[in-house]
Amino acid sequence: MKPREKKIIFASRIAIAGNAALAVMKIIVGLIAGSMAVVADGVDSASDILTSLITLYTAYIVAKPPDLKYPYGYQKADTLATKLLAFIIFFAGAQLAIASFGKLLNPINPVLPETFALYIVGISIAGKLLLSWYLHKTGKQIESAMLIANARNMQNDVVISVSVLLGLVFTFVFKMPVIDIITALLVSFYIMFVAFRIFMETNRELMDGVDSPEVYRQVLSAAKSVQGVTNPHRIRVRKMANLYMIVLDIEMDGSLTLNEAHQVGELVEAEIKRTVANVYDVLLHIEPIGNTEPHEVFGVSEAELPREKQK
Repeated sequence: MKPREKKIIFASRIAIAGNAALAVMKIIVGLIAGSMAVVADGVDSASDILTSLITLYTAYIVAKPPDLKYPYGYQKADTLATKLLAFIIFFAGAQLAIASFGKLLNPINPVLPETFALYIVGISIAGKLLLSWYLHKTGKQIESAMLIANARNMQNDVVISVSVLLGLVFTFVFKMPVIDIITALLVSFYIMFVAFRIFMETNRELMDGVDSPEVYRQVLSAAKSVQGVTNPHRIRVRKMANLYMIVLDIEMDGSLTLNEAHQVGELVEAEIKRTVANVYDVLLHIEPIGNTEPHEVFGVSEAELPREKQK
């Protein structure tokens, strides 16, 4: 198993253990203190164990080597799992919105929980912040959209807990219980927005797109730096989790022997891998100088790239 997958597994286990501890603590304290709000927060933490289990299981899938069924490997399981997490996060936000609408239609008198129950909510906020920070840091470090999505899920839990405390302040200090419900409703919309944004971000990778044209400039620069190579064009870059699959056409002197052209091609491949980080593979199509094939409309050429902004 590669270091990247090991880090995903370790981070997922930390998230499972942390959420399990918080869930048990909040449910028990909530029942003792007579606070259903704290119990509900504990149930929410228990549901976060599911999201962490998804990331854990996905890490084992991603670690599987390429085979006949999936010759490019299982890296995109990371993206598919991120999509699933987006649905789970959206469902949690929608559930909160429905519950808030229900309270607006059928208002009930809020009950202030015991003081030690509020302490548990504070501990939960601190714990979720630490988990979110750790998952986001690890996700950025190894370019795992799945861990970053789970980190955002933890951030949503922090927002929920903070909104509960703020709602209690408005409810019991300013005698305005309706603000508690409105706050929860606004939080639910925020959670659904975050889920929608995660969902849309994963679409680019599933559609074989890239976030920035900078990678194309790096490929062009690397190819043109090799002596004997001209007109790198029809570049196609797609991403599999954190890895790039790069395909391009290059032109060489038509009088070169097959062995000579092959040697130059190997230099191009090596230079691209040296210039572009996290390259899974490079595929080259070698053509004689001046070759034109107007029917080949796919790929990106230098003229099609947007101009770089002046620094």
